[in-house]
Amino acid sequence: MRIALRHLLLLSLSVLLLTGCSGGEEAPAAEIESPPAASSTPAETPPPEEGAGGEDSPAETTPPAASAATSSPSPEPDEPTGGTMTTDPNPAVLDPSQATEQAPATFKTRFETTRGDFVVQVTRDWSPLGADRFYNLVRIGFFQDIAFFRVLQGFIVQFGIHGDPDVATAWRGAPIKDEAVVQGNRRGRLVYAKAGPNTRTTQFFVNLVDNSAGLDPQGFPSFGEVIEGMDVVEQLYGGYGERPNQGLIQSQGNPYLKKDFPRLDYIVKAEIIE
Repeated sequence: MRIALRHLLLLSLSVLLLTGCSGGEEAPAAEIESPPAASSTPAETPPPEEGAGGEDSPAETTPPAASAATSSPSPEPDEPTGGTMTTDPNPAVLDPSQATEQAPATFKTRFETTRGDFVVQVTRDWSPLGADRFYNLVRIGFFQDIAFFRVLQGFIVQFGIHGDPDVATAWRGAPIKDEAVVQGNRRGRLVYAKAGPNTRTTQFFVNLVDNSAGLDPQGFPSFGEVIEGMDVVEQLYGGYGERPNQGLIQSQGNPYLKKDFPRLDYIVKAEIIE
């Protein structure tokens, strides 16, 4: 009896102890650390490859070849700048005012070229101002290392821009007046090129065919003609057509031509022979 009562008392005490432990505030749960969401960083965009997109490099263009039926000797471009004068024994090469002698009534000039020689006979009555200018250019030694820069088969051969830009500029400032066409543009005739009224300076052309019908009405008077060596004139290198740029010849001289157009023929010298 006593043993049963004792067991009952121990059971009741255990219940009271368990209840007391469960009362009051619960302990806070441990915080679980969560890493913050990674912030989005803009991805670096790789630079475009060279040449991809953007402006294209400008393409070099070549002027179209002139038609023999419609072409005129090409006009001289606007005055260039720059250049260095090469040493020349005659100061008149740089000073047109020192080259004003009157030409004889007729005279002959031999051109020595890289292709061979040819001879021109000038008749002053055909174009007095033109003949005088040409006579003085030959007399002072202007025609040395002068390129035949425009050779158009079935039309003309053009030359006369000096290889030194300073000399070319000096003569561009000394044009002669126009004259009436007394003798026209038959095959072999020597004529001034020009850029408009009263602009004849030092550029010339030889007609490779009879261009009278097209050039006479435009006011291109001849002043001389090839009397020997027309076959040489016809063989001057013409593979470049109109590609040599007159503005660059004027501003850069022969270095431009000899670098970019190495096969051109040149006047080595010219001299009055009678």
